[in-house]
Amino acid sequence: MVQDSENAGTNIAKKSTAVNVTAPKSETYHGVDSQLADAWQTICSGMRRDLGAQIFGQWIKPIKLAGFDPASGELRLALPSEFAANWVRERYSERLVLAWKSHFDDVKTIAFSAKAGSARIAQVKKDSTSGSHQDTDAPSGKFRLDLDPRMTFDEFIAGNSNVLALNASQRMASPEKPLFSPLYLQSSTGQGKTHLMHAIGHAYRAEFPNARIIYMSAERFMIEFVSAMRRNEVMEFKAALREADLLMIDDIQFIVGKNSTQEEFLHTVDSLISRGKRVVVAADRPPQALDGVDQRLLSRLSMGLVADIQSAGLELRRDILQHRIASMPHQDVSGDVVEFLARTISRNLRELEGGLNKLLAYAQLTGRPITKELAEEQLSDILSACRRRITIDEIQRTVCEYYRLDRNEMSSKRRARAVARPRQVAMYLAKVMTPRSYPEIGRKFGGRDHSTVIHAVKLVEQLRGEDTEMDNDVRMLLRQLES
Repeated sequence: MVQDSENAGTNIAKKSTAVNVTAPKSETYHGVDSQLADAWQTICSGMRRDLGAQIFGQWIKPIKLAGFDPASGELRLALPSEFAANWVRERYSERLVLAWKSHFDDVKTIAFSAKAGSARIAQVKKDSTSGSHQDTDAPSGKFRLDLDPRMTFDEFIAGNSNVLALNASQRMASPEKPLFSPLYLQSSTGQGKTHLMHAIGHAYRAEFPNARIIYMSAERFMIEFVSAMRRNEVMEFKAALREADLLMIDDIQFIVGKNSTQEEFLHTVDSLISRGKRVVVAADRPPQALDGVDQRLLSRLSMGLVADIQSAGLELRRDILQHRIASMPHQDVSGDVVEFLARTISRNLRELEGGLNKLLAYAQLTGRPITKELAEEQLSDILSACRRRITIDEIQRTVCEYYRLDRNEMSSKRRARAVARPRQVAMYLAKVMTPRSYPEIGRKFGGRDHSTVIHAVKLVEQLRGEDTEMDNDVRMLLRQLES
């Protein structure tokens, strides 16, 4: 249960009796139930934007409204398992309380629990003849290998930005003894590190059909480990991992905060490397930048080869588009459209391919020719997000120039109004104009807590509606930054 003292948002009349807000099959609500459901939809939209689709889908999306007691102000949220309930309680409870209080003022505390009768977590099994998932009550002796058949080395387009990572991945999958282990693949989202891990798995299995290969995300590793502890099958879990000839763990940045999980992963890596086995991990940042990870584990992750995948250049983006179009011979895409997409969608390759796929599908379904005008019309959301990337550093610099402050005041502990208010405006602009989460913004402002950023955003939003001078300041800053 979490208690928070902040009161904000619109007051809604309290009811005298507890109201069960579990969604019926029709997903319709009435009275306070409907208000809670609407608030939850809004909160979910905001958290998906802040946390990203992957984390939101793993931890927040499964949450169900389980009940609300107006007398005490306690909102009950149910999750699929005790592990999930504890995880969300430890990491997101404060954020959820603040979000609820901004949309439904009657909520004072939140209680998290496992939903009775919820589906148990699927046990990952390695089974070359069956695609079925075993129940978590089964022994943890094997892991199922799920590789995307499209993600092979043949389908990976090489360029200057990824050639080191590609060559290292091919060497890791070859019959020769690897020159390094672990291989640490590092890149921002959508640059190809997951593709390379799947390609390693395909190539290694082709060379060694009977090899024991394990591929999973860091979150899946944690879930499986905790499940094994709950079933008193930790020894079986450890043995299965350490029997691997090739172990690949994706999104290693999410192994944080759980000392027992990190300890087990450390010992697994040590065991495999000492026996000449192969270990591949991937993350969105270098080992030294991983937050909340044991120093011994960071040392192991750094001892092999850290292969950085840089953002794809214009030439590589062109090559990827042309390769994709060539695989669909009945699609006619002119060179000027390819050039337009390659130059405009530059944030990551996943967006680039997704934009092309959307364009191809629309043209096929409607019969319209693929032109630059059609691309601008149908991909407006992707294109607008890619055309201008404003950074928090740029926002801080612009705000300091506008208010005639020293840049260091953005990170200082001074609370004088002349300093605090511009700092709050900068936090507000960072949330409005960048995709950064509240914790990320807080770190850029002297390591402040995410709740401080949330308070600043809400305050500036309120002041813009009440204070003409504040609204004019923000509008002026927005124009300067957007220009």
